[in-house]
Amino acid sequence: MIHLKQISIHTLFLLLTTLLILPVGQVHGENTGVGMKNSQANHLLHEKSPYLQQHAYNPVNWYPWGTEALELARKEDKPIFLSIGYSTCHWCHVMAHESFEDQVIADFLNANFVSIKVDREERPGIDQIYMAATRAMTGGGGWPMSLFLLPDTKPFYAGTYFPPQSAHGRPGFMEILQAIHTAWRTDRVTLSLTADQVTAHIQKKTQSGSEEVDAAWLKKGFTQIAESYEPKYGGFGQSPKFPRPVVMDFLLRYYKSTGVTEARDMSLVTLERMAAGGMYDQIGGGFHRYSVDGQWRIPHFEKMLYDQSQLVLQYLSAYQLNGNPLYKQVAVETLDYVLRDMQDKNGGFYSAEDADSENPYNPEEHSEGAYYLWTEEELDGELTQDEATIVKPFYGVQKGGNALHDPQNEFTGCNILYQKYDLVEVARKAGVSEEKAQILLQTAREKLLTKREKRTAPHLDDKIITAWNGLMISAFAKAAVVLGEKRYLVAANRATDFLLGNLIEDGELKRRFRDGEAKYPAGLADYSFLIQGLLDLYHATHDLSRLQQAVKLSQKQIAEFSDEQGGFYDTPESADLLARLKEAYDGAEPSGNSVSVLNFLRLSVLVGNQEWEGIAQKSINSFVAILAKYPPAMPLMLSAMAFQMDKAKQIVIVGTKGDAETELLLHEVHSRYLPNSTLILADSGENQNFLEKELQFLKTATKIAGKATAYVCEDFTCKMPVNTPEELGLLLDGKIVQ
Repeated sequence: MIHLKQISIHTLFLLLTTLLILPVGQVHGENTGVGMKNSQANHLLHEKSPYLQQHAYNPVNWYPWGTEALELARKEDKPIFLSIGYSTCHWCHVMAHESFEDQVIADFLNANFVSIKVDREERPGIDQIYMAATRAMTGGGGWPMSLFLLPDTKPFYAGTYFPPQSAHGRPGFMEILQAIHTAWRTDRVTLSLTADQVTAHIQKKTQSGSEEVDAAWLKKGFTQIAESYEPKYGGFGQSPKFPRPVVMDFLLRYYKSTGVTEARDMSLVTLERMAAGGMYDQIGGGFHRYSVDGQWRIPHFEKMLYDQSQLVLQYLSAYQLNGNPLYKQVAVETLDYVLRDMQDKNGGFYSAEDADSENPYNPEEHSEGAYYLWTEEELDGELTQDEATIVKPFYGVQKGGNALHDPQNEFTGCNILYQKYDLVEVARKAGVSEEKAQILLQTAREKLLTKREKRTAPHLDDKIITAWNGLMISAFAKAAVVLGEKRYLVAANRATDFLLGNLIEDGELKRRFRDGEAKYPAGLADYSFLIQGLLDLYHATHDLSRLQQAVKLSQKQIAEFSDEQGGFYDTPESADLLARLKEAYDGAEPSGNSVSVLNFLRLSVLVGNQEWEGIAQKSINSFVAILAKYPPAMPLMLSAMAFQMDKAKQIVIVGTKGDAETELLLHEVHSRYLPNSTLILADSGENQNFLEKELQFLKTATKIAGKATAYVCEDFTCKMPVNTPEELGLLLDGKIVQ
């Protein structure tokens, strides 16, 4: 938290705690209209965002972020109340029901504020700025995010969820509104001073630091990550536990580069424990957002597209490492969930599914995770006795429910399915073979999925986000070649064609598509994640057009987002935003800068562009202050450093795409975990001409004895060619030294 002038904070908090103009009973009585919605819509009615549409009939006179609302605030000299959230956010729903559907609160807001709603997933640039402000003023952040701004959009007060009445150490929302209204009339100088201080803090650029990039940061990052590892159940930290795929990506790469088995094992154990927990949807596939407990058993039930894509990539990497069928199963079930429940008919992928849903045992209730819960009685009614004998112990089903953590009493009498015992042990106790137990488990899962699909499903946020679709394209492309599943390649190509056909207008990439409308300028994450998806799709198909599309978007990214000090801004230039920021954290979503560095390093190898390698190096340099101090903040940037510090490796297959000999050599490469290598198919025709023009060394790569031939190269110098899968495998494994 920054140290603002204490007079500002003290004065405002004094107002918030003493100026209780109306007694609580008068604010929230029986006739206040809590839970009621207007018959007349507000200014959100024609917005495409599912989140904004959820609030279109609130009695609060909401506006979307834009010129109309900002000019109204200036014209009427009113403070702005800014509420930021997203459609599958549980506490956003709670605050909406408690406060934004309350007629008394709405009347007060409408009379004294200009109220603006923002979908953080549509407008990440706005969210990023005001999250920085919230953290500066409170030391934390989250959604719903609630801020109060001057008419010029500078923030002077911030928080997250506020209850309608003061409770649990939180001031009540109405009391805050009244206090700020009083401060606006009587002490605006203080509010303006606070706003200027917070804005200056946001706009202050992070200094690059004086350190040179140091390979020791990789070891330091590994050591610090290892210190946070929880060995009993896997994961990092205690509870709540978040998956953080970027950490596992770094650990697996670190193992591959150094041979430190601890790095590999931390990642693999975490992947296995997550897959066994309630955080993984044991019936329908796919991952929930995070676990509220330390054992991965009780999830926050929201499902996000970006989690599915990143976790699939890690399970596929794990499968490449040791061939454990569990990793393949989880990847397949997660991808199939996305195809079943998250794919638009035209090929794009939807954003998220809500945590809350109608309670199937009491339809009048709407609660966290209800769609996914089971009573023992319902399981007994749906399954045969033989199936129940396997399913109930395997999934830890108990008569009174099995919730490990239930402070809100939402799971009473219900079970969250998780893998309590090994199937071999369950089969032994049931007196059946493991094969029979597996068959019974599978038929039971199919029955339960069919039964569950008859329930009222959670709300689906069906907007299509460019960045998240880019991540999903990467997952499907990698799955197609690692697992040999052509249908996944079809899915990756369909999504790519959808994005390129619908989210580029007049040469400009857009952030969001919904209901026929592409809108909002794309940010760095949209560009970098889509470029990564195109590179992964090229890696899978060797379709030259995908590489050319990646090159074109990369050129556009450089023009639109480059910071002369190195790295890239997260947003394009805009008069509407207080600042252009550069995210320096690889979190639930990786930083656009980390992905960009990996992209430019890969492109520099693919097209021989040394200037792009320089851009990547300069980008890493711009984050040295963070990398030197606490490298685990940017594990994907560490992965990029590892890629760069390994000498550039190319695996060149000279052969005709689709021929059996060529495909066997390609399969030998795809079956291995080779994170710091680039695969090039030197085919005949346009593809070959383009590659030879960019990579002169390819002119010497030819077939040997008329057969498809593989070259393993380092720094554009190749070892002796081989043309059997066995020889290539030995060469890739380092068992042939030339």
